[in-house]
Amino acid sequence: MNYRPLPEQLTIAPSTIHKLGLFTEEDLEQGTNLGMSHLRLGNKIIRTPLGGFLNHSNDPNCVKAELRFTNEDDPDLKFDYKKWNLIVAKDIKKGTELTVRYTFYNI
Repeated sequence: MNYRPLPEQLTIAPSTIHKLGLFTEEDLEQGTNLGMSHLRLGNKIIRTPLGGFLNHSNDPNCVKAELRFTNEDDPDLKFDYKKWNLIVAKDIKKGTELTVRYTFYNI
């Protein structure tokens, strides 16, 4: 098995929004979960390759769904982190750039 930093249906290409962006290589249906885009460990936010090439839009076609993992139920466990998965918010046609509304960074 080979490591793929991006889901099979996505590629990085020149963007009209900002330098490079994520583009579909096939049609994507609303609700498709493309995987983890960001991870928060303590005060640091880590972008995965999926999150690193997302560009901002005021009318995005994807959203970041937050998942929180915490030791609230078992104080012997030492973890508290969040991750965000990229979810397709509306049907997207092949060749379209994926966009999100930035929430972590100033634009």
